Amino acid sequence: MNSKINIPIALNDIQNHFYPRIIGEVNDVYVKIVKILGEKVPWHHHENEDELFYVVEGALLFEIQGKDSFTMEAGDIFIVKKGINHRVSSIEECKILLIENKTTAHTGDVKSKITKSINDQLQS
Repeated sequence: MNSKINIPIALNDIQNHFYPRIIGEVNDVYVKIVKILGEKVPWHHHENEDELFYVVEGALLFEIQGKDSFTMEAGDIFIVKKGINHRVSSIEECKILLIENKTTAHTGDVKSKITKSINDQLQS
């Protein structure tokens, strides 16, 4: 992970949706990329960690429990504060970059078909 990475090319190399890939680390956080398509991300929260979303390409529907949903477009960034119940989805493929603490579980305490361990994310 000490080499230059072109984010769009790295995203194009990802074969599966909802499978985050760790592409780097900075201190106690991971930099991840992932492709989203559809509505498979369950409602979840992260008890102790904030989570940063950056849309590289496409549109991402962002839902926060008790608030109006909104759409993020390429170039948009949003930080979900710890403890906030949320989920994301997309109608067409959306490519995103995530910045998360190394302790952040992919789908919080919720286990679903798309939940990936940190080991899975490191090996993808």
